Amino acid sequence: MTTVVDASVVLAWLQDEPGSDEAEPMLIEGLIGAANWSEVIQKARQHGAPGGVVARLLASFGLTVVEVTRGDAEIAAELWHQKMPLSLADRLCLALGRRMRLPVATADTAWTAVQDGPDILVIR
Repeated sequence: MTTVVDASVVLAWLQDEPGSDEAEPMLIEGLIGAANWSEVIQKARQHGAPGGVVARLLASFGLTVVEVTRGDAEIAAELWHQKMPLSLADRLCLALGRRMRLPVATADTAWTAVQDGPDILVIR
């Protein structure tokens, strides 16, 4: 099954953190939004890994980067709630899952409280 992955899932796998075993199969033929992709590459660079090498490694799994659409942006704005301030990248990831009608994987348990979102898979 194809899954939309949050940056936290990719980073857990790259850094061999708890949840990395659950994350790996999700990277195979998975989807990641461009905003979350930017987070992954930035974190890789922050830790001294060349962004291009990380990008090629993840592409070899079949992980596909999906563009953010105007509709995603509007859904992300609707998902904002003062009592649960998810980041813009988090909300865009949820919006992508909703648009694609696919489950979304994350390491962030707070996502399970989101209403009107896609199915959430928490890796740890």
